[in-house]
Amino acid sequence: MISSVGDPVLDRCFRGHRDTVTSLDFSHNMKQLVSGSMDACVMVWHFKANLRAYRFVGHKDAVTSVQFSPSGQLIVSASRDKTVRLWVPTLKGQSTVFKAHTAAVRSVAFSSDGQELITASDDKSVKLWTVHRQKFLFSLNQHSNWVRCAKFSPDGRLIVSASDDRTVRVWDRSSRACIHVFKEHEGIVNYVDFHPNGTSIATGGTNNTIKIWDVRTNKLLQYYQLHNDGINGLSFHSSGSYLITAANDSTLKVLDLVEGRLFFTLHGHAGPVIAVAFSHSGAYFASGGSDAQIMIWKTNFDTAISETTASHKRQNPPHCRSEDRSYNHASPSGTLQHTRSSQIHLTAEPRDFVSKNPKILEMGPATLRRCDGRQTPRFSGSVHATQPSKPGLQPNSINKQFAIEVDVKEPLHQPLEERMSVPTEFVNTLEHVVNQLDVLTQTVTILEQRLTVTEDKLQECQKSLRRIECQNLGPS
Repeated sequence: MISSVGDPVLDRCFRGHRDTVTSLDFSHNMKQLVSGSMDACVMVWHFKANLRAYRFVGHKDAVTSVQFSPSGQLIVSASRDKTVRLWVPTLKGQSTVFKAHTAAVRSVAFSSDGQELITASDDKSVKLWTVHRQKFLFSLNQHSNWVRCAKFSPDGRLIVSASDDRTVRVWDRSSRACIHVFKEHEGIVNYVDFHPNGTSIATGGTNNTIKIWDVRTNKLLQYYQLHNDGINGLSFHSSGSYLITAANDSTLKVLDLVEGRLFFTLHGHAGPVIAVAFSHSGAYFASGGSDAQIMIWKTNFDTAISETTASHKRQNPPHCRSEDRSYNHASPSGTLQHTRSSQIHLTAEPRDFVSKNPKILEMGPATLRRCDGRQTPRFSGSVHATQPSKPGLQPNSINKQFAIEVDVKEPLHQPLEERMSVPTEFVNTLEHVVNQLDVLTQTVTILEQRLTVTEDKLQECQKSLRRIECQNLGPS
């Protein structure tokens, strides 16, 4: 069991986004945190003192999902602008654009080996892509409504997807077949993820409940109804013993999956909490919400996990105990009636080792190498370091030039083409040309397929003619 358990402590806050924080992810080496926001920006935050934060500009609408690659050398982001971008954060904001879907992209995630991407969209599909060749592989199309989230299993053999059609589907990566559908959800399923050992999944949605399912037996293992409003995100601790959830009731809740109980309720955000993520070591977790703040919490409660618990984890998933260990009895205060939990309220400013308002360097898009091989033009201008949007703070200029830069003097909510000082007519014409090229590309692809079919039929005809000639030349 666990002894000498400490309470989670708010370690620092990052302020720099200008709208709701929608997604968070730690780098594997715990040196950086990436965040996405409704302000259409991707931001990279450093944990080392006195380092600037970086704002990457390129998406034309809200960023819905972000993630570091396992190597930490790439960042992927999904957006309502129907695209996915693959960023190289060390190359002055350079990114590759995937024209991924025909509607908003809700979710994007790397496979555990970093070789593939999976995307989920409002076009009701899940799509797979290769990372290095930026090539589309295939679609999964059995959902009947928007797909909110899609994830790979840790071993890459399975895919799980959650949808507004109130189902969660489990897919076989190799055969592309849907091997099971979990239909026992009473509302929209906003988020789904695999347990670290890959044998179970956790789901959360608009009916305020967290459910944990075994993907081997397709049975419900645990069920929690603790939040007072819809659940937006969840994250497993690396040990597999804990699950943290974020909800519209402005709270975070930490669940002890070994004991099947609510462990902590955390207060701090001024509004709905949209995103939450454990660091890969489990020592920290981050949360972001509609207040545009990112809070970094020190876990503390994982420091005294005994060898017995660790051994149990290696043998079986901690939450794969009998269902009578799970409680769904919630009191009006939101804590479990059958267990004692800690209510933690933010009452003081956190320690902040990088300063409360780190300087932010805004990075514009360099030459964009698209997944279809085409390029968009380069632009030139100047880059400015800016402070977060707070009363009395003005943007700060720095004397640093880059080979490829973008003028970002205008507010971020303006269209990207306006911030680049490019005439609207030129942009519209360019977009029209790009769309026409896309149509031509699709037409050529269809023609190639038809030519291939025609060639196959011609070969069959030739073989038939040869057989007929051989029969005619045979003995009469």
